[in-house]
Amino acid sequence: MGILTRKSGSLDRGIKAFPAGCFTVDRDGHLISSTLPQNFSSELAGQIARAVLGAFEGAHQAHLIFNEIQVTFLAMKLTARELRGGAIIFLAPARLGRANTGHDTSTI
Repeated sequence: MGILTRKSGSLDRGIKAFPAGCFTVDRDGHLISSTLPQNFSSELAGQIARAVLGAFEGAHQAHLIFNEIQVTFLAMKLTARELRGGAIIFLAPARLGRANTGHDTSTI
């Protein structure tokens, strides 16, 4: 019986919940507003913003009409929309147990 007994959170120390919320940045990547949890790293938000803004800038330089990015990771979904040089970036936990078909059927 003692094998199955958990010791006061010893198994949960390294596991963190994925954030849910959004944030907006200006064209220079400066944070304007955020609904992310306070413990979400501002450094990580800055890295995400720079990657998103770089993707939008690259698309613009290639003369592509590119105003939204959706990236679905195993445990997290990122959606970003271009806002006149800046961006609004949405972060959400991915729905677990859903088959990964490569297509988002939630809006069909």
